[in-house]
Amino acid sequence: MSAAYDGFPAAVGVSRLRVYDWPTVDGRPGGGTPHLHLTCGEGYVVTAGRGTVQTLTTSGYRETPLEPGTVAWFTPGTIHRLTNDGGLEITVVMQNSGLPEAGDAVLTLPQDLLADAGTYADAVRVPTDVPEERQEQVVRARRDLATRRFLELRTATEAGDPGPLAAFQRAAAALVRPRLAEWRERWRDGAHAAAAATAAQLDALCAGDASHLTRGTVAATGPAARGRFGMCGRLDVYPGI
Repeated sequence: MSAAYDGFPAAVGVSRLRVYDWPTVDGRPGGGTPHLHLTCGEGYVVTAGRGTVQTLTTSGYRETPLEPGTVAWFTPGTIHRLTNDGGLEITVVMQNSGLPEAGDAVLTLPQDLLADAGTYADAVRVPTDVPEERQEQVVRARRDLATRRFLELRTATEAGDPGPLAAFQRAAAALVRPRLAEWRERWRDGAHAAAAATAAQLDALCAGDASHLTRGTVAATGPAARGRFGMCGRLDVYPGI
């Protein structure tokens, strides 16, 4: 077991998010695209503005207020939607760095668009060879389509009908199944390696060996991309995090 791990602490991913301020189909002044993650928990550190995170699980619907200083998080399987009541900015912390970018997110699109990986990919794709104005139109239409489905799932769940939400969960799991071997490698090289390094360090300290302290390192980075269109807003993303 190796005591070496020099990635970001706990192998989490970090990004800066400015939540979309486009009016939503249900009358909110702004908001993101509802989706869930299959294996990644997600945390929010609110740095500016106000809004909410709306969540839907088998246990029901919940709305959590967000304001500067709020720290909120949720586990895999939680459908979540950010709403922006004005200037909402968040530092997002994601479990299993690299997995969200590798596809660990499924939008709440209509069930026919979840039929297979190709159909889903076509539905969520944002073209990169068109002007930004056109990209914005695509992202906004995608968000509104997913929001309408999210509202349908919420209505059914609150009415005591678990069927639509269960069908969405099954479809999401089927969509990502072909990628699970790749995800396992990312987890092994990231979160698992970080935890294994801690275990090795604890074992070494218990044995009176502090040699890993002589191998301390420092790293820093800036954004690899600024203002990229994300699911919930404009993203600043960081290389290797």
